[in-house]
Amino acid sequence: MSGRLVKKDRVVYLFPGQGAQYTGMALDFLPFGSVKMLFDLASDICERDMRSLLESDAETLKRTDVSQPALTLANLAAAAALAEQAYSPAACAGFSLGEYAAMVCAGVISAEDCFRLVRARAEAMQKSADRLRKDGGDSSPYPARPPDMAVLPGMAAVIGLPPERVEALVAEWSAAGLKDLYAANINSPRQLVLSGTAAALAEAETRFKEAGARRVIRLQVAGPFHSPLIADAAEAFRPVLEAVEFKDPAVPLYSNVTGKRVSSGAEAKKLALAQITSPVRWVDEEAAIAADNNGIEACLEAGPGKVLQGLWKDSGSGIPCYAAGTIEDIAKIGED
Repeated sequence: MSGRLVKKDRVVYLFPGQGAQYTGMALDFLPFGSVKMLFDLASDICERDMRSLLESDAETLKRTDVSQPALTLANLAAAAALAEQAYSPAACAGFSLGEYAAMVCAGVISAEDCFRLVRARAEAMQKSADRLRKDGGDSSPYPARPPDMAVLPGMAAVIGLPPERVEALVAEWSAAGLKDLYAANINSPRQLVLSGTAAALAEAETRFKEAGARRVIRLQVAGPFHSPLIADAAEAFRPVLEAVEFKDPAVPLYSNVTGKRVSSGAEAKKLALAQITSPVRWVDEEAAIAADNNGIEACLEAGPGKVLQGLWKDSGSGIPCYAAGTIEDIAKIGED
């Protein structure tokens, strides 16, 4: 495998979040012994055959309680495959769920504790999403209709307005009485994702189009994540989190909640709980990584998909970002 154009210890690992999963992800890494050990560990802790789970159809993998452990395994498998090729991260970050793989690679938590935490987090968030789906999450006028994304709590991307403008409008409208609408993922200079109830998202779509947004797109997700609407999930997750030891980062680790570098294990633990109901400040996080680059030669999207590559490109940084989610991807690191 090449990578000859990039110093293997001068790379930042970026781990994708929920939504990046696909059938068969990470299975090409299984010939590596370290990856096989991760699959066995995850299978033991999650009490299911993870190889079979990663072979599931797309609909099954979309469930929060399935996708989160599956994607975390795929992310850690990518990091293990990179290590097999002598790569080591000079810094780590992860988008939403991806922070758990980042914390493992930064030495904050063990892989074993990571799978325990992700399993509990996924189950708590799935339960919260199921509750919101059952009751509509708001005073929806459609109780008799079958579940469809337009009448359920969830998330929506606002395309074509600067994130700061979207956040300002959400704050303005909330202060004026619009309830249950939140900025959830600040993804790029051109995109922000909202979380909200069905009624709030429907009203937001009208208002943002009037404010100049090109599109407002409902996302195929199980619930209004990264918002106070799933506070019950955070409370259910708290005792599991509190039982786990968090060490100080051995390499720089960046936070979704603050958009800044994490200073200690204690801070990482506090932020892991806050992250469930707080916005993902990815634009700020990318800026902090670039500002602290200290000779960083590339970012690697260590896990399925290429979403984070696109967001990194949108950030305007001159540091390249390469895919590292398959053996073939890793072989091409450093190529233009």
